[in-house]
Amino acid sequence: MVIRESSCVETTFFNDKQKTNDMKKITLFLMSLTLVGLTACAQKNTQDMKTTKTLVAYFSATGTTHKVAQQIAQATGGRLYPIRPEQPYTDADLDWTDKSSRSTLEMQDPASRPAIVMELHEKDMKDYDTLFIGFPIWWNVAPHAVNTFIESYDLSGKVLIPFATSGSSSISNSVKELKKAYPDYNWQEGKLLNGDPKAEVEKWLK
Repeated sequence: MVIRESSCVETTFFNDKQKTNDMKKITLFLMSLTLVGLTACAQKNTQDMKTTKTLVAYFSATGTTHKVAQQIAQATGGRLYPIRPEQPYTDADLDWTDKSSRSTLEMQDPASRPAIVMELHEKDMKDYDTLFIGFPIWWNVAPHAVNTFIESYDLSGKVLIPFATSGSSSISNSVKELKKAYPDYNWQEGKLLNGDPKAEVEKWLK
């Protein structure tokens, strides 16, 4: 009787031990599946950032708007694209107090469209569905080089998000004039970004 009882207890002990081992294996298997899923998700998010369809186009005469555009491109994973005039602006060109300076004459002529370097072809523009368009505010509107850029492409169906830098003006009139000039485009509300570029951009896009 004792031998049989001992044998039964021993058998039960080993069965319980086997069940415990099986449970450990199942738990480890489920944990491995979870890790694989998390890794795949992280890789997908990284890949999505790399294949983003966002273009951050900007005109910057002194470098201020360039710094903001860099932060937007970094935050969105978008492509940074400078709107560069074929003839760069000199300090004398940018002297707004001089009524005969290049920038003054351009901004006094609504039809002025300064030539820009066309590094982005029309077929390349089709790859993007969201465009951030940045500029310093001149005479309470966007510089006419920005108009040259907009009119160089078909931006139908794209989301256009203006942003600007300025020492004194708000962006409201600039956005108003862009919407007025190009009413068929999908314009979003603009943002004036002064101060610390990184902090301002993170606050705006969070």
